[in-house]
Amino acid sequence: MVVGISVFELHVHEARSLKEKRSVVKSLIERLTARHRVCVMESDFQDLHQRSEITLALLGHTQPEVDRVLDRIRHEIEEHGGCYLTHWQPQLLEAER
Repeated sequence: MVVGISVFELHVHEARSLKEKRSVVKSLIERLTARHRVCVMESDFQDLHQRSEITLALLGHTQPEVDRVLDRIRHEIEEHGGCYLTHWQPQLLEAER
């Protein structure tokens, strides 16, 4: 079993308030959760109106499987119209049997 953990730093370019930023981030989190069956949370910069960090975790049977899902998620975030991906930090943890 492989655990994938990834941190994404985002710039929410059109947000003029925390409420606008949270709307964009919440929509992105809900989309990622529904499409990829991952656990996602806003993990930092809650008090800044144009910057956000989300962290996600997922389980898979093999490393290539988890890598593919993380790449699809990264691509989806990059294509999201409400924010720019400014930093991406993926990690894989392999459980011993």
